[in-house]
Amino acid sequence: MKIFVDTDACPVKDIIISEGTAAKIPVILVTSFDHFSSVEYPAGVETVYVDSGADAVDYRIMDLARRGDIIVTQDYGLASLGLAKGCAVLHHNGFSYSNENIDQLLQTRYLSAMARKGGQRTKGPSAFTSEDREKFRRLFKKITSY
Repeated sequence: MKIFVDTDACPVKDIIISEGTAAKIPVILVTSFDHFSSVEYPAGVETVYVDSGADAVDYRIMDLARRGDIIVTQDYGLASLGLAKGCAVLHHNGFSYSNENIDQLLQTRYLSAMARKGGQRTKGPSAFTSEDREKFRRLFKKITSY
């Protein structure tokens, strides 16, 4: 088992690194060169850089991930692909993507995009809270303890 993180906009990277390494599960941070960092991470954490193309991070994660791995992303498209591959997929707000909720999430995303394209204003995501952070920590610990 490995943990793959779509890190370009991930507010829980520190939780993933600390809990993942404590559980002795390799953590792979996948990010674009636009977000290059010289931060040194502990043993068991690897950074994979990709071009800054629109879905480059998603494609790389899907190339590397295998059935049973964990993917952390806020991208519904990547979540859908990860589920199809047999991965556990988590959102940083502390919920698991599932075959039961992914269709509704993708439909909502599509309808919002169509509304914006038609000139309507849509609500963005709610602000990330400390409660979201703790909810993610609990879910992540539960998933990595299997």
